[in-house]
Amino acid sequence: MKKLETSAYELAQRFVGIKGVPGTTANPQILSMLRLDESWPEDDSVPWCSAFVNYVAWLLRLPRSKSLLARSWLTIGEVVSLNEAEPGLDVVIFKRGKGIQPGPKVINAPGHVGFYAGVEGSQILVLGGNQADSVSISPYAKSVLLGVRRLA
Repeated sequence: MKKLETSAYELAQRFVGIKGVPGTTANPQILSMLRLDESWPEDDSVPWCSAFVNYVAWLLRLPRSKSLLARSWLTIGEVVSLNEAEPGLDVVIFKRGKGIQPGPKVINAPGHVGFYAGVEGSQILVLGGNQADSVSISPYAKSVLLGVRRLA
């Protein structure tokens, strides 16, 4: 029997279009992602980008952060440069928020994480969760990149 091999990126693509539900009701699929590692979320109004990456990694038995903190992914996998990044293999981690944000050594700070989808000019394309409250491909400025990690 032939073994099927699916990359994290290919699996993550299957979730494109999943959206959070406004108000106190939650999308049960997103709530499952959040509760994979934390029992406290009551709905999908909390940041869930790391939950999405953890969920995909869990499904594929890849290393994962087991944390809802986006920057927790800076401690997982092998460090690679943006020039070496490949869709299907790599996760990208970004600073988030206004003003001066701490660098990659600070894990407990605002951030965003998703699967590397490519580069267009000064933008990094990211396949991720909680991007406009859905799973989508969105651009992020190279200037806010904290790191790239290879999971496999």
